[in-house]
Amino acid sequence: MPSDPKLDRLRQCLLFSGLGSREINRVGELTEEVDLPAGRALMRQGEVGREMFVLAEGRVRVERDGRTIDESGPGEVLGEMALLSEGPRTATVTTLEPSRLYVLGQHEFHVLMGEMPSVRDAVLKVLADRLRSLDPDAAH
Repeated sequence: MPSDPKLDRLRQCLLFSGLGSREINRVGELTEEVDLPAGRALMRQGEVGREMFVLAEGRVRVERDGRTIDESGPGEVLGEMALLSEGPRTATVTTLEPSRLYVLGQHEFHVLMGEMPSVRDAVLKVLADRLRSLDPDAAH
């Protein structure tokens, strides 16, 4: 069976790394592929987020308070906290070159969690690990 580039990229993401083939296939079904030109803002700091992005091809700049804090390339996940909560974005993310992204909306993610609790558990574990690593000296 030939490889599916979309599923391969999703499988490589830390956020989905704990999922099996059935779960990855379902994530792929609910994820929309979008091609964007250079200079397009994916999200703006302070705006409410309702989707996350997986960068399949291209590069993006991440800015907080007008200052560049990171540049990201293929395989990076952006805006994943919006899947759990419709809170304000903590950064502005802009494409630096033509980019292909996979977009997963909050509604689709909640449908997925209802169908497959293993997806919710895997994503929550990755996000908890990420939060824990932000302050390694804090009591857990």
